[in-house]
Amino acid sequence: MQALTLPARRGWRWISEGFGIFRKRHLMLSFFVLSYWMLMALINSLPFIGQVVATLLIPVFSVSLMTACRLIEQGNPMPPQLLFSGFNKNLRSLLVLGAIYIAVSVTILGITSLVDDGLLFQLVVLGQRPSEQAVASGEIMLAGQLALVLFSPLIMAYWFAPVLVAWHDLPPGKSLFFSFVACLRNWRAFLIYSAAIMVVGAVIPGLVVGLLSSLLSDGGEMFSVTLTLAIVFILLPTLYASFYVSYRDVFVTVDEDA
Repeated sequence: MQALTLPARRGWRWISEGFGIFRKRHLMLSFFVLSYWMLMALINSLPFIGQVVATLLIPVFSVSLMTACRLIEQGNPMPPQLLFSGFNKNLRSLLVLGAIYIAVSVTILGITSLVDDGLLFQLVVLGQRPSEQAVASGEIMLAGQLALVLFSPLIMAYWFAPVLVAWHDLPPGKSLFFSFVACLRNWRAFLIYSAAIMVVGAVIPGLVVGLLSSLLSDGGEMFSVTLTLAIVFILLPTLYASFYVSYRDVFVTVDEDA
């Protein structure tokens, strides 16, 4: 399988075309995305094993949401059980992807412990908030920057991997390799895509909410909360749809291997 190399401008179109998919079936896609987040929060709340199980299942549910976006684009019906469709094919390989992600993530956090004596590791894995003195020292900020650098190749390897496993029957190792190469070959498009997410998801909403909060002294806070929730209900489904669009553009033949 060979990934296409796309021009940089395609990164913005992943967002715009993702929003187009969202508009076609906005209620259903929002329902699936919010149901996924609620289910993951419920699993995460389980003592001892919750966080591990939730991370193992991320590739499985990623396939489910990508399938939902593909069905919306094709105009096909979306049954409620579609949220669990990722369990139907190559489940073992998808769980292996989740296990590899856990192992590599823990290794990365272990490396950052050399910088901040394990503060970031304790925060992410154990949920222990660092003291104000530790935060003021700047070590945890430095560890966070190191983690961002180290996690970038991992995110590239996982961007397309679940779909390549489920829809193209690739083994976990090969899917991670193809995903990484595809992202590397399209780094310009992903750079524009990341900038577009920052603008659409953070800069513009922050400016709008801040402006309206200052202008509307009576009820401004409630309006800001309402607007923020509306942004979440639109932005999150659009982002998941854009994940699908990026896959569809880079790996053209979706239907042949599905």
